[in-house]
Amino acid sequence: MTPPPGWYPDPHAPHLQRWWDGAAWTEHRRTPETVALPAQVPAPSGGASGRARAVALTVAGAVLVAAVTVGAVVLGGDGDDTPAEPPPTTYFTAAPTTTEPPSPTATAEETEPVAEDPSVVVDRLNGITFPLPEGWIPPEYVTDNTLVMTTDGTYDCPGDWGICLHGRVSSRTVSADGETPEQLAKADISEAAEDFYGRNRIEKRPYGGIESHRQIAAGPVAVAGRAGYYVRWRVRTAEGPGGYVQSLAFPSSVGVGSPVVVRFAFDAGPDGPPLSDMDMITDGIRPVGDADTGGGVGTSVGPSE
Repeated sequence: MTPPPGWYPDPHAPHLQRWWDGAAWTEHRRTPETVALPAQVPAPSGGASGRARAVALTVAGAVLVAAVTVGAVVLGGDGDDTPAEPPPTTYFTAAPTTTEPPSPTATAEETEPVAEDPSVVVDRLNGITFPLPEGWIPPEYVTDNTLVMTTDGTYDCPGDWGICLHGRVSSRTVSADGETPEQLAKADISEAAEDFYGRNRIEKRPYGGIESHRQIAAGPVAVAGRAGYYVRWRVRTAEGPGGYVQSLAFPSSVGVGSPVVVRFAFDAGPDGPPLSDMDMITDGIRPVGDADTGGGVGTSVGPSE
């Protein structure tokens, strides 16, 4: 028989309490809590005083016998040497509390990070997530910090020297100034086309510049449960097959609700990603931490060429 787990006087520092786990002392110590003594019960008056005193003496004797008996059982050894840190000698030296000591070490489950879903890209700045279609990866070795995903693999740009990608998706917060998602998308599409297929950040023309464009789709679309708008262009370039550019605008679900503009650039031709990926990414945008609120509610992205 050993005392149950609880706080008891430390055998090496009686002014402190130490946690007994039921089998051995741990390294957890604390300052003893002040325990108020019970108020003295006055002796009953009248003829019943003798009988009450007898009952009280009987109870006190039973408690004393129990304490002595338990102490004897705990301390009774089998002839081995006395341990350096003996267990508590009685249950009654300190009342164990219900407070458990802190865990000395974290378990593997507590320290291992939770793996993120490899099929999702998280844009924490704008509070949204994107589905990652097959053949797409998070951005690697790029200087544009607005990119949220690219197609896997690169190729030599057909125009000015450089490395090009067959597909890119970027996300950024914009200032609305009272503009609607439709106005934002329509105003952004030409800038998006120029950024992707016109001049790059170092004033080079990876595709020889844009020669022409035409709008192939536009309309309202629900994104992450919010009303948005998109515009899609087919862009012709001087070098290479050109591509498809889309600007998608919708209210953000974080902060003060500043609009978010998501840009898409897909190379045309057999090496470019399918336009169905553009629709799937749009429909799969979600607020961070909300897997139930989806896009494409009640509307579609629209036809593609």
